[in-house]
Amino acid sequence: MFLGTYTPKLDDKGRFFLPAKFREQLASGLVITRQQDRCLAIWPTEAFLAEVANTATGPSTVRGVRDYQRMVASGASDELPDSQGRVVIPPPLRTYAGLEKDIVVIGAFNRLEVWDQAAWAEYSAAQEEAFAALDEGMPSVG
Repeated sequence: MFLGTYTPKLDDKGRFFLPAKFREQLASGLVITRQQDRCLAIWPTEAFLAEVANTATGPSTVRGVRDYQRMVASGASDELPDSQGRVVIPPPLRTYAGLEKDIVVIGAFNRLEVWDQAAWAEYSAAQEEAFAALDEGMPSVG
């Protein structure tokens, strides 16, 4: 499970250090994809394959299914962290998420998300009131 908020920096080659507590879990490989809200998702390869299996069962005759499959697959990149725990984010994905130097990596239960620092601050501030109001209709946690 991925939890927490981290603030690594992107270097000039588009690399960042994975949070230390997740390096072992991602050492054998990961997939970086576009995610809604102009952020990126980092999935352990096995979890990405399970996610793909869920979406691949939708009929390709349905436009929304095709659109989702295309956006995820065309923007996906399988990566292997280096011996220091760094991961390269390919240029098209950095552009999509507006990533330059200051980034935020958040745990999102089954994946990590990578945000531009300013975009995350804006998003989380906007969601705070709605989050505080959540109580009904949400599945129980715990």
